[in-house]
Amino acid sequence: MKAGIHPNYEQTTIRCACGAVYNTGSTKKNITVEICANCHPFYTGKQKLVDTSGRVDKFNKRYNLNK
Repeated sequence: MKAGIHPNYEQTTIRCACGAVYNTGSTKKNITVEICANCHPFYTGKQKLVDTSGRVDKFNKRYNLNK
């Protein structure tokens, strides 16, 4: 590899808006994100499915996926 053309890889801190802090390595220092695995609805299980005109019910009925 050529010297002097690659960015420095250093330890950095990633901070989320929810207050979670992650330590990792990156070429950037002190990264701030709006959403992380601690507060994302998909990973926390709080994701809600928006049903538009009964499409989910039609799909469940068609394939006998009644819960």
